[in-house]
Amino acid sequence: MSGDLIKIGLVSISDRASGGIYEDKGIPGLRDWLKTAMSSPWEEEVRLIPDDRPAIEQTLIELVDQAGCNLVLTTGGTGPALRDVTPEATLAVADKEMPGFGEQMRQISLHFVPTAILSRQVGVIRGKALIVNLPGQPKSIKETLEGVKDAEGKQIVPGIFAAVPYCIDLIGGPYVETNEGVVKAFRPKSAVRRK
Repeated sequence: MSGDLIKIGLVSISDRASGGIYEDKGIPGLRDWLKTAMSSPWEEEVRLIPDDRPAIEQTLIELVDQAGCNLVLTTGGTGPALRDVTPEATLAVADKEMPGFGEQMRQISLHFVPTAILSRQVGVIRGKALIVNLPGQPKSIKETLEGVKDAEGKQIVPGIFAAVPYCIDLIGGPYVETNEGVVKAFRPKSAVRRK
């Protein structure tokens, strides 16, 4: 392993999964992807909560301000349904909005489904943490983080995670490295740490 330790909050937002009606697939999907993508050591803080704006806001604040997460990835609650309030809760706790994350996730998802335009995911900065809303399905989570590749595995559209390590650098977080076979972190040459 290389790079610094990063603390990552994994938040699945679902009334039914948090109520035990069905098994949550968001957190296992995030965890499985991070295990293959991260070459830096990381530890997780996991939360499974309902689609409730005050609960989402409180969870995000607690993960950043008390638990010390440098990155928080949420899954679920980003569609147009009345109970989908994850973006509103995320924006409410933000210091800065990072609109490129939502734009790129929709761009990637449009390669797979026309309903990607219904997604309202956002990315924000709170203190020294990046918070990103991801889709709810493991397949879609992987696609938005990794990007679109052709049959030979060549990158057609970059995934959002390529920009995450440098963003975390810029806000004062740990130096994070990735498994380039899954997703290659992009940094300007001046920002690359010599090995």
